[in-house]
Amino acid sequence: MNRLNIILATVASVTVVGTLGAAAFVYSGAYNIGADDPHSKATYAVLEVLRKRSIHAHASAITVPDLSDPQLILKGAGQYAAMCTECHLKPGQKDSELRPGLYPQPPNLSQTRVDPAQAFWVIKHGIKMSAMPAWGGSHDDMTIWSMVAFLQKLPELTPASYKAMVAQAPPDEDMDPDMDMGDGRDPKGH
Repeated sequence: MNRLNIILATVASVTVVGTLGAAAFVYSGAYNIGADDPHSKATYAVLEVLRKRSIHAHASAITVPDLSDPQLILKGAGQYAAMCTECHLKPGQKDSELRPGLYPQPPNLSQTRVDPAQAFWVIKHGIKMSAMPAWGGSHDDMTIWSMVAFLQKLPELTPASYKAMVAQAPPDEDMDPDMDMGDGRDPKGH
């Protein structure tokens, strides 16, 4: 056997053994995927890079429309109040009943600036195994852009200005008419 064949046979053997070992590990169920048991630092770091790079790559071709229309922002306020505050909070809200059970923790969007193209992509497509739903299946692009427009204003809002904006939000034709959007207050005092 010449040197090249030995190298190729070694690489093939290592690949097969590694694949079988990885398959045995996955099949064993030894890795705890419970949301109440955080990933190791190395696993978390790899997943964080994967998430950031994937969002960046997929959002890079998105053209952001004008997000300054006050009616678009108001519509987004209503959407956010109805669908986002339990995970992403609102001005003055420290926590929610749902949030402590989520891993990884979703960002507090009332304190975080977001890139509009990336926010659009995440809202539309969601993030696997993170509890972030893909709203594109139930909401059109313009509705998603309204949420993105609102997110550009959210970090500037006080609890009172948030409440006032949500109270002015137009009714949403995508939502169940019996759904209570709330008035910007947290009934549990969180």
